[in-house]
Amino acid sequence: MELKIEGKGIRLRALRKSDARSIQENAKDWEVCRYTILPYPYRLRHAKDFIKKTRQNLRKKAAYESGIELKETGKVIGMMSLTRIDWKNKNAEAGYWLGKKYWGQGIAKEALQLILGFGFRRLKLMRIYARARPANFRSERLLNKTGFKREGFLRKDMFIKGRSVDHFIYSILKEEYQK
Repeated sequence: MELKIEGKGIRLRALRKSDARSIQENAKDWEVCRYTILPYPYRLRHAKDFIKKTRQNLRKKAAYESGIELKETGKVIGMMSLTRIDWKNKNAEAGYWLGKKYWGQGIAKEALQLILGFGFRRLKLMRIYARARPANFRSERLLNKTGFKREGFLRKDMFIKGRSVDHFIYSILKEEYQK
């Protein structure tokens, strides 16, 4: 399955080797890495390894990790993904990050809406969930704006950057997305 989803100002697409520098440039900021599983400092080799992994995952249909490409420049400025796909129970986890200079422009919202459409229409999922760290107000606002509902609180559910971290868990159901 080719991964290319067209939006107004962006496109979600499979990563290419040539995207490594742009990914590294946008992911190297502490503010971007702070609430994600991205390593800090984010180096070019991290981007190259990640691109290789995403291509393997796409071939296996284990995850759909797409670059957020600005149509006007052709540059990847962040990531939007569906991972932890549970085909039997028809759900997956949405994950994302965006280069800091692109925050507050509606790009993440457009990208999240595009991946939701892909997940519900093309992959026939029934539920998509996402996690947000308690201090990550921007992510919580994005999830609320796109129709996600907060389901609960996951205590020390992940070990990131050397410590256990908590998350709020959000989800959106197919019927909620269709409204």
